[in-house]
Amino acid sequence: VQLQASGGGLVQAGGSLRLSCSASGGTFSSYGPGWFRQAPGKEREFVAAMRPGDRNTFYGDSVKGRFTISRDNAKTTSYLQMNSLKPEDTAVYYCAATAMGNKISSAYRHSSTYSYWGQGTLVTVSS
Repeated sequence: VQLQASGGGLVQAGGSLRLSCSASGGTFSSYGPGWFRQAPGKEREFVAAMRPGDRNTFYGDSVKGRFTISRDNAKTTSYLQMNSLKPEDTAVYYCAATAMGNKISSAYRHSSTYSYWGQGTLVTVSS
């Protein structure tokens, strides 16, 4: 599976952006999408994920209530809708995909669960 992230850019605090992750190859509907981010000088951080099968969603504490992960199987694309953006949301955002279903929620918060990664898209939130 090849993943291509897009939609990053510069936005003012309080604004919104929608990131897209287009997938090719494999059977997209059987994979669970995930999003991670990495700010300069910091470790990669879990943002959001959707479990394959039941499509339960999980969010990092810092984005819960502001970000929403979704998918469109017909377009083989996953999305990350980001609202009420804050300067601390500034980071390179990476999309990922996993074929591992039926895992406990904590598994989807770890980058090691994901076999496929996109190249990253930069989101900059100005104050």
